[in-house]
Amino acid sequence: MNLILDIGNTNAKIGLFENADLKQKINEITPTELQNTIQKFSIDRAIVSNVGKSIDPFHKSLITLKVITLSHRTPLPIHIKYDTPETLGHDRIAAACGAHFLFPDQPCLIIDCGTCITYDVVTANGTYLGGAISPGLQMRLESLNTFTSNLPLVSVEENIRMVGKSTKQSIQSGVVHGILGEMEVFIHRFSEAFQPLKVVMCGGDTYFFENKVKARIFAAPELVLRGLNRILQHNA
Repeated sequence: MNLILDIGNTNAKIGLFENADLKQKINEITPTELQNTIQKFSIDRAIVSNVGKSIDPFHKSLITLKVITLSHRTPLPIHIKYDTPETLGHDRIAAACGAHFLFPDQPCLIIDCGTCITYDVVTANGTYLGGAISPGLQMRLESLNTFTSNLPLVSVEENIRMVGKSTKQSIQSGVVHGILGEMEVFIHRFSEAFQPLKVVMCGGDTYFFENKVKARIFAAPELVLRGLNRILQHNA
């Protein structure tokens, strides 16, 4: 069994895979829970992706395993064509590998809706070209409150009206419809350059956005975990 540890900007989570099948996932895992999981299951090998918190609290649990720590030097099942690969986020690498594994003969646009929203392009022959990074949903809401004197911190609701009738509704409309417009522009522009483009959405806010975007989207919330597992298989 493969153990995937993904340490993100907000929390750490793990996935347990048998070959390509995700058998179990634990969100917001603690070092103690990781140690208990390793003791409970027969783990053959592991991979760690770290884009946020320190790996130190988890190190003791992993010390008995054969572990790959993802970096820009790790052999990958795709080709990275990026001017500064050493700065490329591990989550973006993993998502690109996951998308190419799911759709090996199609160009893919990966939209990762997390702390940031990232847009990444992988060609049909498995070449990662790069993409774009913008603030995520919660980051936009918090920034309006942080960098102004009078705007409140609000949360989003399922149905956001276009014309806000209050300050709260106006913030909700600006943030949500601003993100949707941004997504649709990226999808349209990349669709012009790559055909037939497969749009794959992942990340914690996938469920909020997947049915609001005016485009055909394949939702794969666990794409990063699947991509990390694919990298681990590639290095077996």
